[in-house]
Amino acid sequence: MQPQSLNISGIGKGFGADDVLKGIDLSIRPGEFLSLVGMSGCGKSTLLRIIAGLEAADRGSVSIGSRDVTDVDPADRNLAMVFQSYALYPHMTVRDNIATPLRMRRLSFWARFPLIGRMVANAEILREIDAAVMDAADVLQISHLLDRRPAQLSGGQRQRVALARALVRSPAAFLMDEPLSNLDAKLRAHMRGELTNLHSRLGATFIYVTHDQIEAMTMSDRIALMSEGHIEQLGTPDELYQQPATLTVARFIGTPSINLLPVETDASGEIVLFGRELGLRTTNTASGPATLGLRAEDIFPAADGIEARVLRTETQGADRFVTCQLSDDDTIHIVMRQRAGDQLGAGSEGKIRLGFAKANAHLFGSDEKRCEITVHEQVPA
Repeated sequence: MQPQSLNISGIGKGFGADDVLKGIDLSIRPGEFLSLVGMSGCGKSTLLRIIAGLEAADRGSVSIGSRDVTDVDPADRNLAMVFQSYALYPHMTVRDNIATPLRMRRLSFWARFPLIGRMVANAEILREIDAAVMDAADVLQISHLLDRRPAQLSGGQRQRVALARALVRSPAAFLMDEPLSNLDAKLRAHMRGELTNLHSRLGATFIYVTHDQIEAMTMSDRIALMSEGHIEQLGTPDELYQQPATLTVARFIGTPSINLLPVETDASGEIVLFGRELGLRTTNTASGPATLGLRAEDIFPAADGIEARVLRTETQGADRFVTCQLSDDDTIHIVMRQRAGDQLGAGSEGKIRLGFAKANAHLFGSDEKRCEITVHEQVPA
């Protein structure tokens, strides 16, 4: 089946007095890998369940391609959902688990049962189902597991079986609700690569829910970052990292978290930190308090920089993360990323001066929205 687009328009959903989704508009392209990401409680899983038809929206519409499926039953939407818990039948073999969706759709009631189905079902349909199961198992590289039961499988193998069961239906789109969260860190990293490869081979539409920004950043064509029932920003992983639209996006995306410094902007747009001009101006006309965001890799030792004191260093392979406390405000800590072999340049008592890549700085106004900034030459004091 050709990959389908999905369009969500004005979706709202409440539970009691809580408005969980506040008018979500989202267009997902055919064959796109789109991740819904955000903190727990932001509404991402609820939105996925509404797309699948497992939850009814209070308002708005859902379309698959040109077809409005807002009031269509889940079974008739031709969407395949992969759950966090895998949802495999423990008494069935892998083969029967994968075949179940096709048996439910294509066979009569008695013919659906694995044992007696062979005696009463149409032989041609059974051959087609067997062929589809083998094709899906080959794609997921689990053909050698078809006669095992879920209890005899590892977590990664169970996840592949769940994916094969979704794949066998040739759905219009795959919906995945935190499918890797039950795996350990090493297996999770491996399965990220497996899912990316599967998406490339199939060219199918994937909608993937996760609270893990690394999953979203490494696998997605685009990311919809959600917060408190609305979409904060929709864009590519690079766009969310390099041009966060709001302070919420800047805080969520990036490891380690972005460094945030309280600054002031004057009437001319000059950005001032602890009374010191930084050589940056904003086009934002409203002067007053703002927040300067600096990524760890954009901070470096500089003779004329901001005075700080080194609190600790952590070496992680080729990288070293240096946590510093600013002298002007000892409640503010900054994390700097260096190559492990680089000179730190700290003096007595761990004192150091820090500069930053001005062209890569981010500014957020009092409304927490991104402000455009320009770099200019500083006037000598």
